Amino acid sequence: MENMKKLKKVKFINQFELHTLLDTLELKNEISWEWMILLIAKTGLRFSEALALTPADFNFSRQSISVSKTWDYKGEGGFLPTKNQSSIRKVQIDWQTVIQFSQLIKDLPEDKPIFVKGKVYNSTVNGVLERYCKKAEVPVISIHGLRHTHASLLLFAGVSIASVARRLGHSSMNTTQKTYLHIIQELENRDVDLVMRSLSGLS
Repeated sequence: MENMKKLKKVKFINQFELHTLLDTLELKNEISWEWMILLIAKTGLRFSEALALTPADFNFSRQSISVSKTWDYKGEGGFLPTKNQSSIRKVQIDWQTVIQFSQLIKDLPEDKPIFVKGKVYNSTVNGVLERYCKKAEVPVISIHGLRHTHASLLLFAGVSIASVARRLGHSSMNTTQKTYLHIIQELENRDVDLVMRSLSGLS
């Protein structure tokens, strides 16, 4: 029962809604919460992982971001270890993100978090995201909902559960399966239809 309650709370938006949302972001020439929203939508990072990113974590030639720490936004600030060992990972990013971020962070100190200026509250970023959701006329989701959106889009696109688990930094595929059970079931139904169609073509 507890799990069902949790599942009902998983809020994510579909691909069209995400495109609409990202199109409304006012992306300026300097780092802002809008850029963080874009980055989490494209990488599925946890909020604390995105906050801990420093310029040194970006490897533009390899098109990847290195996730090895989190930011203590609930406490005094400062770097903390990742949620678990599996959370230490490299996340591939697309060329567009490489070009955008290489410009944005080129003059920033290598070892300082790019998004943190003073005390950070996730309610601040959720407030910014809510404003854009309303402006884009899509369902209001939280920053964590962007992570769910990222994962669900990958699953719908046919990316394997193992790859999605690795990208999200889940400690096991079970976590991914439990969290995205409804999507996985929908995909399995789609697979059954495919199998039946393929079989009916055999004579």
